Amino acid sequence: MRIINLNPETDIGASAWFVNFEGHGLLMDSGMHPKLEGRAAMPLFKSILNEELDAIAISHCHHDHVGTLPVALRHFPKAHVMLPEQSYFIIERVLHNSVNVMTKQRDELGLKEYPLYTHDEVDDIAPVFQGYRYNREVEWASFSKTRAGSSSPTLEFFDAGHTLGSAGILLRGKKETLFYTGDVCFHDQTILRAARFQDVKADVLIMETTRGNRPTPKNFTRQGEIERLTVAIQRALKRKGSVLIPSFALGRTQEILALLALLMREGKLKRQPVYIGGLGRVFTEIYDLEAHRTHRQHTNLQLHEAHNLVVLEKGQGEIMKLGGGRIFVLTSGMMAENTAAHDLAVRMAGDERQSIFFVGYADPSTPGGRLKAAKPGETFVFSPGAGRVTRRCDVQDFDLTAHANRDDLLDFVGQVSPRAVLLGHGDGASRKWFEDQIRARHPKIKIIQPQPGKAVEV
Repeated sequence: MRIINLNPETDIGASAWFVNFEGHGLLMDSGMHPKLEGRAAMPLFKSILNEELDAIAISHCHHDHVGTLPVALRHFPKAHVMLPEQSYFIIERVLHNSVNVMTKQRDELGLKEYPLYTHDEVDDIAPVFQGYRYNREVEWASFSKTRAGSSSPTLEFFDAGHTLGSAGILLRGKKETLFYTGDVCFHDQTILRAARFQDVKADVLIMETTRGNRPTPKNFTRQGEIERLTVAIQRALKRKGSVLIPSFALGRTQEILALLALLMREGKLKRQPVYIGGLGRVFTEIYDLEAHRTHRQHTNLQLHEAHNLVVLEKGQGEIMKLGGGRIFVLTSGMMAENTAAHDLAVRMAGDERQSIFFVGYADPSTPGGRLKAAKPGETFVFSPGAGRVTRRCDVQDFDLTAHANRDDLLDFVGQVSPRAVLLGHGDGASRKWFEDQIRARHPKIKIIQPQPGKAVEV
């Protein structure tokens, strides 16, 4: 098989993999790089313009995995789009929101090439989306290519436990198998249960490496982190300050809302309104609607019933009083400019009564990452728009990741027992850790770190 990594950079970026699998072409994911702008943020589609593409398979609906899907279909209009069943109910909302964000960036930042696609284009491509249940093996290649008496390669989605509708993708052919982890979580979260990859075997493995640069501390437990966060929120509310928890609208927001609901139910936090963003509210409703057919904990926990959720209106966060102990769970997780989390953080940073609690990754080059790194009393450039701020608020980081810890992912390599592993979706240090560890533990496995746009024969 021939594989091309279409991510334009070597870090976590626009996830997209082209696979020529027994003569058939498949694109796995079509993301947008979160730190780049304009066409530079797109996958390297030019590397595969001369390829035939039968289908596009989406692992989940986070922006770095699905944000350029309409552009991919512009290049390959005959390809059909396959995605996990629950992602089917999410994808159009994600893409329409992307149009809104790009249009706003065009107007505010002068990015004339935005939006990269339109609302009408999203509506036009929606009929080619098809959702599939987990663990259902389906043919994906063009039937016109399938010779009489031969079978088409198949695809099967496996529950990845990362966010609602996330999946690993298993390709089966006459002679070869390939497994793509997408983003995976091997431990239970507050809502979602761990990935169900137990029976996966494959000749070739394409694997995320997000946390390869992050060892698990001795005696670390997720429950311990939850208890630390609980105490921190209690202390913040006791001093009449507000709490901001920046989070991604899909997945992280619902996990935090579930945790807050359980703490309120147990009497560890008083019942009070929780302020969220509009897109977070949309995905929260989908989480509730899909609860009965999701591999999750607290199946009967309906977040919209457990909370008095208040959608923060545009501009409201810039004027509302922050005393009295309010709780905000707002996008974006990295506090990108022109988001509610960014604007609220600018107000809170200089006030020692306020608290900002991170519960996921924030890239060091983002406003959230810079705030994380700032020492108490330090003045730093928060963002180009906000300029310099002084950190006087309480900033803490809690490891409630939705990605697999590196040791669990390393064990998974042994389970799959591939002849070759391709490493992606991680920075250089993360990929190097996995390469060194896999080589030491499994010396017969070929390890490949594919460069952007370069074809690899496996």
